[in-house]
Amino acid sequence: MARPRTTFIVQRTEWLTPHLIRVHLGGPGFEAFRASEFTDSYVKFIFDHDGIEVLRTYTVRSVDREAGEIAADFVYHGAEGIAGPWAAEVKPGASIDCYGPGGAYSPRADADWHLLAGDEAALPAISAALAAMGGEAKGQAFVEVAGPDDELPIDKPDGVEFTWLHRGARGPGELLAETVRAAPWSDGQVQVFIHGEAHAVMHDLRRYIRREREVSAEWANSISGYWRRGRTEEGFREWKAELKATESAPAAG
Repeated sequence: MARPRTTFIVQRTEWLTPHLIRVHLGGPGFEAFRASEFTDSYVKFIFDHDGIEVLRTYTVRSVDREAGEIAADFVYHGAEGIAGPWAAEVKPGASIDCYGPGGAYSPRADADWHLLAGDEAALPAISAALAAMGGEAKGQAFVEVAGPDDELPIDKPDGVEFTWLHRGARGPGELLAETVRAAPWSDGQVQVFIHGEAHAVMHDLRRYIRREREVSAEWANSISGYWRRGRTEEGFREWKAELKATESAPAAG
């Protein structure tokens, strides 16, 4: 089935933190956009990079039917990358196309507690999940950011403990992985959502959740990397394919 393609018009942008830009998108194309029911709903924005069409994947932070807009948050690290610099420089009236939306995760009401963890790239999806939870929900959420200037107000149930982690000069994902491993583990059925830098998530935390804590795929089906340090999105997809092939290969001997 062909992926829907939508043309949006930039309505406005706002700097949420020194490293996070929210872009509000609307225009006539909004009427053709069919919002996903998942809290990790995402679209693939289409950029023209040196005459080549490239895709960059971003969570749909919110959909405002009354205003006819969606919002997406872009992590910004100066001139690095394609999407971040675009978000920093784009003006109202500019157009951009995207494919989607897709998605697979929403917090389940029948979970005894929730574990959510990630970095700046996962913050929009984690924020959307926390906002969608019922008032009786319980759990823990950890978000790793560069420092205190990158913290944002979080709408969450009282029973979910939220912790900001400041990585400072450490590599992305290191502090997150250490903290999640060291956090108390509650009784009952947990639902897990962990995304961020791929090496920390896929080599460390996924193993911890699935093997050491023995959480089944039904309750931990949303653990994966959103990006890989030192790789473009194209290179990251290649890395994931290589990792999947390695993990599925029969053991030697």
